[in-house]
Amino acid sequence: MYSLPGRVAIVTGASGGIGAATAQNLARRGVHLVLAA
Repeated sequence: MYSLPGRVAIVTGASGGIGAATAQNLARRGVHLVLAA
C-alpha cells in the first residue's frame, strides 16, 4: 500500500454525492485537493 499524506488529488463532481464523499475522505487522510464542481 502507498502513503497518501502530502499527495495531490483532483476530484471532479466535488459539490455533492460520491465526489463530495471522496473529497472529504481524502482530506481526512492528509491529501491536498483540487476540487471541481
